[in-house]
Amino acid sequence: MGKDLLKKMVALDEKEAIEVARKQLDDGGDPREVLDVSRDAMGAIGDKFEEGEYFLSELIMAGEIFKQIMEIALPRIKEGETEQVGKIVIGTVKDDIHNIGKDVFKAFAQASGFEVIDLGVDVPSDKFVEAAKEHKPDIVGMSCLITTGIPSMKNSIAAIRAAGLEDVKIIIGGGRVDEEVKEFSAADAAAADAAKGVRLCKQLIGVEG
Repeated sequence: MGKDLLKKMVALDEKEAIEVARKQLDDGGDPREVLDVSRDAMGAIGDKFEEGEYFLSELIMAGEIFKQIMEIALPRIKEGETEQVGKIVIGTVKDDIHNIGKDVFKAFAQASGFEVIDLGVDVPSDKFVEAAKEHKPDIVGMSCLITTGIPSMKNSIAAIRAAGLEDVKIIIGGGRVDEEVKEFSAADAAAADAAKGVRLCKQLIGVEG
């Protein structure tokens, strides 16, 4: 059953993947195993994206399938039974209202075992600071698609550091993000796609994968 779910998810067969997951759970299957297989599938999909076999549209579809399976499986797991590798606060920075890249990254991060607190879009610096203080994440992730969002990234990172939050790692992502923007903003890491972003997040906190 697990192999069937993996195959359906990697093939982006939304209807069949969700049906297989639901049947496995209804038949008494362990919801943690369903999520583990789903995470493996998301990893394989990320590999396909990095190899140029899949594109952004496929990543969006994969994220939606995983989200629906999570909604079925998570309520069947008792609180505290899920193994998490870390916590991430994410948001699209001020002056940018694009959410697709952020949402895809969120799905991939959750699939990799991260707890994700999503602040939404057009997030001002003070909201990033407040969330970092409240949730005490391992990582803060900032997204922007347009160049006007780059100064907002720099300002938000500066605000987090000025608030004394030196230990939290900061990763930035989006279509306009590269090494130059990383240096300009003083982020710890930068990624232009979700799969690479999650891999870098694991590296930032010393998790294998």
